[in-house]
Amino acid sequence: MIRYADDHVACFKYKQEAEDYYKELKERLKKFNLELAEEKTKILPFGMRAYEEYRSTRKGKPSTFDFLGFTHYCSRSRKGKFRVKRKTSKKKFQASIKRVKEWIRNNRILPIKEIMDILRRKLNGYYQYYGITDNAAMNYKFHYEVRYLLFKWLNRRSQRLSFTWPRFTEMMKRWRIPEPCIHVNIFRLREDICYYL
Repeated sequence: MIRYADDHVACFKYKQEAEDYYKELKERLKKFNLELAEEKTKILPFGMRAYEEYRSTRKGKPSTFDFLGFTHYCSRSRKGKFRVKRKTSKKKFQASIKRVKEWIRNNRILPIKEIMDILRRKLNGYYQYYGITDNAAMNYKFHYEVRYLLFKWLNRRSQRLSFTWPRFTEMMKRWRIPEPCIHVNIFRLREDICYYL
């Protein structure tokens, strides 16, 4: 079982064990006048067996699930061995983009230096959480979206077009924003080193 605050994931070898656990958990929570969030609770096939079945039949792609902002899915390593991988969940990705968009839109009148300093801190915080093995593509997508939003809203600081794309690219060389990097390498299980992608 993997638990964080009031969310948890319980893993079982057999479906019957999962169903028994689910039933007992509901009954136990009733004793404390609590109940499960039915819309967020489900039993699903996941793991090596589900993935191998899919690989052999090409039917019923293995389920995925979201936990702590990541979508967990079945895949293989470069050597062909089964692995559970993680990527930023669509819901959290879209929410993060929306927050950045609102912040840039509301603060675009600030001096460029101040905008870039704050944005740099925001991106560092994002990469420290989502910078985990296998999540490079989603982090680069986030980086690209932030650059695009910055270009779009800085051009709306006045009636005239403030930046062409070449001029914006030159500005970004001066006011660099952090590139995505891996802060948590699951093979080394260390958080104090940043591995640039």
